Amino acid sequence: MGTGALATGLVGQAAPLSGVSSALENKNERKQQFNMSGFAAPKLDKVRIGFVGLGNRGPAAVERMSYIEGVEIVALCDVIEDRVEKLQKMLESKGLPRAKSYTGSKDAWKKMCENPDIDFIYITTPWAWHTPMAVYAMEHGKHAASEVPAAKTIEECWQLVETSERTKKHFMMLENCCYDFFELLTLNMARQGFFGEIIHCEGAYNHDLLTGNFNKKKYSDMWRLSENQHRNGNLYPTHGLGPVCQVLNINRGDRMDYLTSMSSNDFQMAEMARQLAAKDDFYKEFATNHYRGNMNTTLVRTYKGRTIMIQHDVTSPRVYSRLHLISGTKGMASKYPDPRIATGHEWFKPEEMKELEMKYTPEIVSRIGAMAKKVGGHGGMDFMMDWRTIDCIRNGLPLDQNVYDAAMLSAIAPLSEKSVKNRSNSVDVPDFTNGSWKTNVPIELTLKGGGTTGVKELKKNDTSKQLGI
Repeated sequence: MGTGALATGLVGQAAPLSGVSSALENKNERKQQFNMSGFAAPKLDKVRIGFVGLGNRGPAAVERMSYIEGVEIVALCDVIEDRVEKLQKMLESKGLPRAKSYTGSKDAWKKMCENPDIDFIYITTPWAWHTPMAVYAMEHGKHAASEVPAAKTIEECWQLVETSERTKKHFMMLENCCYDFFELLTLNMARQGFFGEIIHCEGAYNHDLLTGNFNKKKYSDMWRLSENQHRNGNLYPTHGLGPVCQVLNINRGDRMDYLTSMSSNDFQMAEMARQLAAKDDFYKEFATNHYRGNMNTTLVRTYKGRTIMIQHDVTSPRVYSRLHLISGTKGMASKYPDPRIATGHEWFKPEEMKELEMKYTPEIVSRIGAMAKKVGGHGGMDFMMDWRTIDCIRNGLPLDQNVYDAAMLSAIAPLSEKSVKNRSNSVDVPDFTNGSWKTNVPIELTLKGGGTTGVKELKKNDTSKQLGI
């Protein structure tokens, strides 16, 4: 689920950001310009999208959006021209018009953001470019969304918040796991009080990516390996954290107070780098002893006294898991290795689980879930996320995930690095809402006011066929 590369040669120092004040880590020194929680932008009957970064995650995003009514794919950007042309041919094969191409220059994305005929910039580049591109897009009148994480530093988190508030443009981090099926089921169950008062939650990104990170062809300029080489903490917290933060109503009734983080030693990455460097000079710059530890465990305490445990291990040979554990005063749920729910010492039986699913499946899954599975994207959650985002924009509804969620979830990485460097001492979590978390309303699980966006099935050389949703 890692974000895709933009192109060789693009990763590096981010472009200067105009019109953004410097970060204020002391939340009491900052005044909120406008509360973006619950903000509904004017309706857009058609959402004209420009995509930047077509190396890894980008092509699948373009493909998914091509199925959604009310979407016009008007621009494609990557410094490698072949990537743009490949997507142009895909659009043509679906009977869609070619988009405007932006390529051949490291600054091509700026020209795309400056195009007045675009409403929404969809960013699937390496991490270092998420904030600069999103800020530039919002400053030029565009709503923006980026792959995860939205920012690498606390400075960048504040830049996103300040720009979104000032421009009154949506910024959404594309946390697809918030739209996975069991996560949505348990969120609705929590909303209905099934688990009682939530006490503790757990999330993770435990995924063996060791060989992939050293693959010369997977990430342009080896950017993801470089992230692992120079940072030590929970570098990728949002997949496990996003869904449980929604359960806990973080930024909407509760907020993170402080965290503590601990990393193990690195037992594998430096060794693999040395082995590869001995055979291939390409890897010599990576043959260092500075890699992040195999396992990072971060603990968060919220203002209301709940706790969250987040894990990150993308090196060890272990079964994939995002954990997704919810524990309350009346019951619990756990997703891995299999979705399970309990209200006592034993898990519910399969037939009881089916009854719970029938009772608590939220409206969005009933409406779009089957089609999401058909279109795909990590089992359908990617498409469900895209469809819901477009439906909200078209109907003038608040987005499920706003800029405060993007900043808070992304901030865990640099905060965990700070804690790890300081013998796991606690670190305060900034309040990016500047106090509005006390009155912000939890996200709406119904399709009230929306649900009007159709899905089309496009076949090669055929016109679109409405699918009746």
